[in-house]
Amino acid sequence: MQQIDDLDEFRNWLAGRPVSSPAAIQDLKLTELSSLITQHHYAGSLFLGCEIDNLTAGYITSTGGTVIPDDRSFQFAIHRSRLYTADELFAGFNADDPNGYLNTVDYAIYREYLHEGKRNTRMSVSLARSLHDHSITEALDQLITGRKVVAVMGGHGMERGDDFYLRIARIARQLTRDGFTIATGGGPGAMEAAHLGAWFSTRDDEQMQQAIEILRVRPDGAKPGKEYADADWLHRAMKVREAFPLSEEDQRLSVSVGIPTWFYGHEPPAPFPTHIAKYFANSIREDGLLEIAHHGVIFSPGSAGTTQEIFQDAAQNHYGSVSVISPMILFGVEHWTNVRPVWPLLREVSQGHRYGEIVSLTDDEADVVDQIRTFDPAKYTVS
Repeated sequence: MQQIDDLDEFRNWLAGRPVSSPAAIQDLKLTELSSLITQHHYAGSLFLGCEIDNLTAGYITSTGGTVIPDDRSFQFAIHRSRLYTADELFAGFNADDPNGYLNTVDYAIYREYLHEGKRNTRMSVSLARSLHDHSITEALDQLITGRKVVAVMGGHGMERGDDFYLRIARIARQLTRDGFTIATGGGPGAMEAAHLGAWFSTRDDEQMQQAIEILRVRPDGAKPGKEYADADWLHRAMKVREAFPLSEEDQRLSVSVGIPTWFYGHEPPAPFPTHIAKYFANSIREDGLLEIAHHGVIFSPGSAGTTQEIFQDAAQNHYGSVSVISPMILFGVEHWTNVRPVWPLLREVSQGHRYGEIVSLTDDEADVVDQIRTFDPAKYTVS
C-alpha cells in the first residue's frame, strides 16, 4: 500500500482518483482540504494520525475508508510519520536545572507509562501504544531502506571513561565514514559510544577526544557502573552537542539510529543518534534491531542483556529466520572468554552451520572494521 506523508503527494494522489489504489495517509494536517477530500471515495484507504474535522472524517468512513485520529490525551502521538530526534525527546531540558532530564518530553512519556502500567493496562492505552510502535517500525523501515546497517551491542553500564568506550566510538566513526549506518539499542554506555563515533565521523581524533573529556568527568561519590544515573549525565552530553554541532551536511554523513524503549525508561536514551526509534514494546525493539543489521553485529563488553542478544542473534542466523545471515563479532577477548565465557559455547553451537563461518572473537579494532567491510551479504542470503 502506498504511504503518503507529504501534502503535495496527497494532492497528487487525489488527482488520480478514483483510479488510484488505496493508500495510507499519515500524520498530515488536512483540515483545510475538506472540500477537496469530499469529492472522492476512499475504500480501503487509511488516515492515520491526521488532523481532520469530524464531518470530513465521517465522510471518509462512509465511503469505505478508515480514520484513526490522534488521541491528544496521551503524552505521545499515537501515529508518527517519522522517527524521533534527540531535540524532540529532550525538549524541556534546562541545563541550569540539576534535574533537567526530569522536565523532558521523554521523561514525561516514561512517567505516564509507569502510571498506566507496563502491562495489563487499559485497552485504550494498550491499543495506543501498539499503534505508536507500528508507526515507529514503518518510519524505521523507510529510514534504513538502501542503507548498510551494522548493529553495535554492549553494556549500558560502560562508563564514558572506559577504554572500550573510546574504542567503540572509533570503530563506529570509521564504519560511518565507510558508508555504513550504525544502529544500537539507543541507551547509555556502549550504545552511546557508538553514536558518539557516528556523530564525529566528519571530525578528527582530537575533537572526539575533547568531547570524551567533557563526558567522562563524573560527580564525587558517583556509583561505578551507573553513570547514566548521574544527575548531570545528560548535561555533559548536551555540552558536547553544543560544542560540536552537526551542520546539515554533517547530519547527512553521520546518520545513526538509536532504538531504545520506555520499558527501560530509567535509562535515558543516547543523545547522539540522528534518529531515534523509541518503542514501548521491548520484544519488538530487541528482535527488530538484530533483524535489520544485515551487515553485521558487533558485541562489545556487556552483561545479561548483551548476552541475551548474542544468542538471540545466533538463533536468527541458525534458523535463517531473516533474509541474510550476518557476521557476529565478539569484541573483547578477555570479557567474552573469562568474564562472560560466551565465546566457547557460541563457537561450539555454530560449528557446522553457515553462520559459523562468520562468527569471530577479536580485540583488534581494525579487524572489526575489516570484517564488516569485506562481508558480502549476497553470499549469505537465505533462500
